Amino acid sequence: MTGYASRHRDQRGRARVPRAHWVLLVLGMLALLMELALGGVVNDVGGEGSAPRSSAGAPAPAAVLDGGPVLRIDATGGVATRAMPADTVALTFDDGPDPRWTPQVLDLLARAHAHATFFVVGSKVNEYPELTRRILAEGHEIGIHTFTHAELAAVPAWRRQAELALTQNALASATGRRSVLVRPPFSSQPGAMTADDFAALRDLAGNGLLVVLADRDTEDWRRPGVDAIVANATPPAGRGAVVMLHDSGGDRSQTVTALGLLLEILNDRGYRLTTVSEALALPPAPTADPGARLRGDTLRAAQTLSTWLNRAMVFVLGAALVLGLLRLVVQLGTARAHRRRVRRERRRLAYLGPVTVIVPAYNEAANIAATVRSLVASDYPDVHVVVVDDGSTDDTFHIVRGLRLPTVRVIRQDNAGKPAALNNGLAHTHTDLVIMVDGDTIFEPDAVGRLVQAFRDPDVGAVSGNAKVANRTGLLGRWQHLEYVMGFNLDRRMFDIGRCMPTVPGAIGAFRRVALLEVGGVSSATLAEDTDLTMSVIRAGWRVVYEESAIAWTEAPASLRQLWRQRYRWCYGTMQAMWKHRGTLTRSGPAGRLGRRGLAYLLVFQVLLPLAAPAVDVYAVYGLIFLPFAQMAIPWLGFTALGALTAAYALRLDREPLRVLWVLPFQQFVYRQLMYLVVVQSVVTALAGVRLPWHRMVRSGAAQDLLRSRTQ
Repeated sequence: MTGYASRHRDQRGRARVPRAHWVLLVLGMLALLMELALGGVVNDVGGEGSAPRSSAGAPAPAAVLDGGPVLRIDATGGVATRAMPADTVALTFDDGPDPRWTPQVLDLLARAHAHATFFVVGSKVNEYPELTRRILAEGHEIGIHTFTHAELAAVPAWRRQAELALTQNALASATGRRSVLVRPPFSSQPGAMTADDFAALRDLAGNGLLVVLADRDTEDWRRPGVDAIVANATPPAGRGAVVMLHDSGGDRSQTVTALGLLLEILNDRGYRLTTVSEALALPPAPTADPGARLRGDTLRAAQTLSTWLNRAMVFVLGAALVLGLLRLVVQLGTARAHRRRVRRERRRLAYLGPVTVIVPAYNEAANIAATVRSLVASDYPDVHVVVVDDGSTDDTFHIVRGLRLPTVRVIRQDNAGKPAALNNGLAHTHTDLVIMVDGDTIFEPDAVGRLVQAFRDPDVGAVSGNAKVANRTGLLGRWQHLEYVMGFNLDRRMFDIGRCMPTVPGAIGAFRRVALLEVGGVSSATLAEDTDLTMSVIRAGWRVVYEESAIAWTEAPASLRQLWRQRYRWCYGTMQAMWKHRGTLTRSGPAGRLGRRGLAYLLVFQVLLPLAAPAVDVYAVYGLIFLPFAQMAIPWLGFTALGALTAAYALRLDREPLRVLWVLPFQQFVYRQLMYLVVVQSVVTALAGVRLPWHRMVRSGAAQDLLRSRTQ
């Protein structure tokens, strides 16, 4: 997780994180959206009657209205038509192939020794290529019915060309052949063609296609009954006809039953049942060129992938929703259990001996005076403060020394990092109980006393306090406030009940000195030294608990850039700590509980689910385009409401006002994306083998302002 940085260094020799992955992420999300969109288009393909027909408009030219059902249209609009010879019927089937109905139609035709013409939808050819090949193998012919069953008169010219080209490519991939026959979806007899329909077909004249309409439109898609379908399909005695039926696009049971009766009637009357091309003595379908086959194979692979991705995304989304619900149930259940236990075990505060508070400080001039004063003002009887100035370049050291407080000691060292500062402070500490505090944190007067009460239990080695956001103005501050209360603190209650607390926060945490010495002090092996230290204490056999009544106020990042850098360090450091302590998964006792409960929870909810979040957002965009609005809006509103109820309960547990809840829905559109991008960046950094440098947050003095407002 931390090695191999030499491969990624700038000219100064510093490790750097490669940036190309952001381009790859964006391209990947766009590619996923395109694939999902392809699946959305082809999965939404229906059949006759599945979409509204465009308005009738003006009629087509007389040559079309009065001509036969087979049309050749040239680029100038000239029309030549042909009709079926006498006693010849060309049965045609639209909207297929369909795995349920097409085989039944083929079986009936085979028993009657009849051939037919199937006008296929290109996307369904890609989905059922073996069925398409069976149609040709049994002596039938195939025509084009567009790729997505689009109404040609209602789409732009480029879409019409694409619909035909894609279908030709699909046929080339499945059968190695092309087709010269086309039937527009939602078409019928020549007399029903409008001027718009004719104009759309004239645009296709350069493709050398014959348009096949119908003499007898059975309207079987309406499901008018078997007798009506048979009557609509039967031509007058001795007359030839092109008969329109459907083998897909809905329930075609009436069509199949009617076809069996129709074949008997036509055979008994001596009709020749053949294909359109055979009836008109047209040349056979041409062979597709290698380029068309390659394009068709690529198209079919893309469509197959899109279908798989749509199913996979449904599974991922479902799994995420189930896990999210399960997490909420567990969080709320353990929060109630924790609350009952706190009420049951509530005792008067006791004096447990002197306490030393270690404050590592690097350029904390904005807040350090307020932090130290809040610690000295503690109502706990015996509190000593050790401030370790870690090579600050501002006035941090002089500010602390200038306070001239008798119980405060300030130590200066060369800049060596926060773990070194904490260990230096520990070396100058001789009390049994030690509290570690960030240099921007304000303690409540009773926080020290409440924090150490858990040490009455000799098994407790560390205690996590309740860190709250001090600067909670603006959307960003309110979002972080909600995250601290709803996320961190609910999790800490859950971890406390599960006895697998992975992190005692650097803002407010207490330790037994003997536990710290037993684990070798604070390690600098990770950027999340507080998480690493907590996990080490648990591995040593100590219990770590949460004390919600020990409250400290900390300054949260005031800009998105600062928030990014802070969470990037937290996430990367947590992953480092998880990797470092991965051996706990197979251990027993406290270490095993940490591994199989704490680490597993962090892996699922802080790594894996955030990694899947970009794909979930892409699917949400896809859903807004291709799915019914209610299908997307209702679940979102439901989970937002559930989240609001959970947040309200968490705020109540922390005795916080509920008025901040109004910002919760807006978290879904900026804050959430920032958090999962942090995880993506952290994972890429880890996989690239880069050691992330320490990112310090710029302080604004919010802690100082908070203390000033409390003392006024």
